[in-house]
Amino acid sequence: MNLDPLFQPLQLGELTLPNRVLMPPMTRSRAAQPGDVPTALMAEYYAQRASAGLIVSEGTWIAPLGKGYARTPGIHTQAQIDGWRLVTDAVHAAGGRIFAQLWHVGRLSHSSLLDGQPPVSSTARQAEGVNVFIDNADGTPGFVQASKPRALDQAEIAQIVEQYRQAARNAMAAGFDGVELHAANGYLVNQFLDSGANDRTDRYGGSLPNRLRFLDEVTQALVDGTGAAQRVGVRLAPLTTLNGCVDADPVTTYTAAAKRLGELAIGYLHIAEADWDDAPDMPVDFKQQLRAVFPGVLVYAGKYTGERARQALSEGWADLVGFGRPFVANPDLPQRLRVNAPLAEHERATLFGGDARGLTDYPLMA
Repeated sequence: MNLDPLFQPLQLGELTLPNRVLMPPMTRSRAAQPGDVPTALMAEYYAQRASAGLIVSEGTWIAPLGKGYARTPGIHTQAQIDGWRLVTDAVHAAGGRIFAQLWHVGRLSHSSLLDGQPPVSSTARQAEGVNVFIDNADGTPGFVQASKPRALDQAEIAQIVEQYRQAARNAMAAGFDGVELHAANGYLVNQFLDSGANDRTDRYGGSLPNRLRFLDEVTQALVDGTGAAQRVGVRLAPLTTLNGCVDADPVTTYTAAAKRLGELAIGYLHIAEADWDDAPDMPVDFKQQLRAVFPGVLVYAGKYTGERARQALSEGWADLVGFGRPFVANPDLPQRLRVNAPLAEHERATLFGGDARGLTDYPLMA
């Protein structure tokens, strides 16, 4: 019997995933205005892709100061929770499983998105050359340089940990099967973790244990908020330098982070690899180091093809593989991967903002 590794079931806590194809979080900026509320159109979009072994929602901000891009959904108000319930009900009715990606962007925001306030971060250091998506004064979308942040004090850090805890409770109330912490790509948790983005001298900066502290506290809050460690995943981007976050010794830092997350017994660790055209490959020996210290489910995402995904699964350092952009234009991606069918190409101009065009109008395979 030919057992395709992509289509073997996998146990994730109480969930049985029917395949190893994960739909990773992808910002699409189509939340209803005002209020950044998930919509029936978003529910249709996710339900179309319910054949994934697991869906992780687009980044979903946990509190008003956590928002960094226009028209992105929150999970802070009752209207937002109710909107997400439309999504989770639709996915479950279609036979799928879905986690909410919980997001605080930290310094990667603009004051126009924050009622005129500056963004917050581990330090007051600006992410130079980093643009964020806003609505211009005339109502048209555009990209602008992220605003200069202010450094959080320790009391505010504790408040944000509580915001994560409440966001996890809100996600469960909205019907999600679990939550994923966005601790990658230069956002707030990453701003504490990487040495080049954190020059604090208190208990949240300096030494590696101090830089790991915020990740540790937030993850424990999510475990508490969801009621089970297996309902929590964490996304890290160890060797990328997105949005100005750089670490002096990423192998040591991220191996320690993975070890600690394993001790917390979370459900999965999601590793985001660099996915731009000339990006370097993440060394397999580093992936094997992560496997050695993290006993849970390991997810990798970043320009994977069906062939590369099968190899990763067969070699044992991955348990699930994320396919980002291919899921945009191929709602039936798992079936296409199963039969090695051609993949449709997405329309770049419709990725951020807009209506059903480029969101729910991609056809199924003939």
